[in-house]
Amino acid sequence: MNQAKNLPLHGLRVVEFTHMVMGPTCGMVLADLGAEVIKVEPITGDSTRQLLGSGAGFYPLFNRNKKSLAVDLHSAKGREVVLRLIRTADVVSENFKSSTMQKLGLDYATLSKLDDRLIYVSHKGFLPGPYDHRTALDEVVQMMGGLAYMTGRPGDPLRAGSSVNDIMGGMFGAIGAMAAIMQRNITGKGQEVQSALFENNIFLVAQHMMQFAITGKPAAPMPQKISPWGVYDVFTVKNNEQIFLAVVGETQWGIFCKAFGFDDLAADARLNTNNDRVLARSWLIPELRTRMTRWTAAELSAIFEQHGLPFAPITDPQHLFDDPHLLQTGGLAPMGLPDGRETVVPLLPLTLGGERLAVRMNPPKLGEHGVAILQRLGYSDEDIATMQQDGVVATA
Repeated sequence: MNQAKNLPLHGLRVVEFTHMVMGPTCGMVLADLGAEVIKVEPITGDSTRQLLGSGAGFYPLFNRNKKSLAVDLHSAKGREVVLRLIRTADVVSENFKSSTMQKLGLDYATLSKLDDRLIYVSHKGFLPGPYDHRTALDEVVQMMGGLAYMTGRPGDPLRAGSSVNDIMGGMFGAIGAMAAIMQRNITGKGQEVQSALFENNIFLVAQHMMQFAITGKPAAPMPQKISPWGVYDVFTVKNNEQIFLAVVGETQWGIFCKAFGFDDLAADARLNTNNDRVLARSWLIPELRTRMTRWTAAELSAIFEQHGLPFAPITDPQHLFDDPHLLQTGGLAPMGLPDGRETVVPLLPLTLGGERLAVRMNPPKLGEHGVAILQRLGYSDEDIATMQQDGVVATA
């Protein structure tokens, strides 16, 4: 934890009651930035620890740099422990139903009476309004918020290939928390911050809403969108490989035609400007698809890179572990998994003073830091042993 001393949120204590992705993402961002984040878990552990399939990576990714305290919140002694912990906290973060937190006496209205400097970050499905009684998931809001419509083919809505609203919703929760900290430095008062999946999704599709506001025409789903660029597509090339190629603007069009010897296209008056090429896509793209089959994806990558043209290989996520850029720039950091295995994990996509934000602590084992946390709260070894025996806390 000595590394945290040079980070911007060093000295900030966050207590989180979170599970799945949205709430844990908020805590991960704050923890990566140097905050001490204590994850309060049930005695049985965060259910995310046990997920399979596409959820198998949730717990290790979004809970690094945190401490774990496993406590029975349904017991009076457990709630006493948690309230004592919260009195030492700057921020409380949660993503459970409002009724759940109210029943436990851990809602903002209750806790703010104990400490008016407390910042309380609440991650929900919807901000207060007609929908806020509904249960939301990332997929739910993608469907009702237009993102699945935009991602899929016409008549075939498709969720995005990542938990985009959960992750971004947690990021906005962290942004709100940091803004509230700045304001508390001025006013001396804390406040509640709310972040929500649905509103996050609406922010993601706002560009398509504004497209309609400006053009009067509904945005077409991505597979049928009218591209703003003449060449901006995935091409199937030699050996049936795929690669994304883009040629944007007049300068790039000239470079592209010269690099590949397409003098006829460069001289074609129908293709003089980018807008001309957009209008000609119905015949231009099929023509280019045929021509580009002369080269392999690797050969096209080399030519495009040599001439500063945009391109991208089509990559599966598992191959990113071997990406040379990520490896050479420190974008992947070693991290231990809860089962004892070692891996590498992507870091936050930013630098501070030219440095990436490190993994200082592996995702915690259930209750791994319980004894140390309880001792810092003033509990004696005898108190801790009694709570362990009574099932109030579980320690690793």
